[in-house]
Amino acid sequence: MFNDLELTGRASTHVVQRDDLGAAIHHQALEPFLALKTAAANSGIDLQIASGFRDFGAQLRIWNMKYRGERPLYDVAGNVRDHASLTTSERIDGILCWSALPGASRHHWGTDIDVIDRAAMPENYRYRLVPEEYAPGGVFAALNSWLTGNIARYGFYRPYAEYRGGVNPEPWHLSFAPIATPALQLLTPELIAAIVRDSELLGKDEVLARLPAIYRTYVVNISAYPS
Repeated sequence: MFNDLELTGRASTHVVQRDDLGAAIHHQALEPFLALKTAAANSGIDLQIASGFRDFGAQLRIWNMKYRGERPLYDVAGNVRDHASLTTSERIDGILCWSALPGASRHHWGTDIDVIDRAAMPENYRYRLVPEEYAPGGVFAALNSWLTGNIARYGFYRPYAEYRGGVNPEPWHLSFAPIATPALQLLTPELIAAIVRDSELLGKDEVLARLPAIYRTYVVNISAYPS
């Protein structure tokens, strides 16, 4: 299903780039997503992928920019945190609450996508993928409600549907369970450590020292697929 390069975002042989979607997605998740998109359109929702497949390099850039304070860190409510006041450990946890460790991102698999409703956006609106946009009264509140009632029939679910002490809730993040579930089983701490060790990840030494706990808290600590 996946080799180690695909699993850790260092190859893209498992995904197909779709310019009409503005993203790449796992080849086995494509048709289910297109069916989901059609169903959404029938309900007046213009379901768009804000982020699909993301390779290791892209995830590494996000991590390092957040580590340096070049991109904001948010708390659980979506408020910007004071980067300068954070310790190294707090900075790492602050990143992991919203962004995966490079090599351990579900976006590497092409099975996981972040979605928005283009039809709900006012002119010139720039989405941020923060909880308030999907909460009652938010611009994507109707999308959130529709997703809750419909994604399971197409094989999708929300791995970060609730706060479990690791990643903050992400109502925009959908995962294609038939492929993502076995992918997670293949992703071991040893594989992640090997990839991180050979990377230019900022904070690498502390990440490696804490990796068993990071793996338990932020990688495999997800919401269950609804039965």
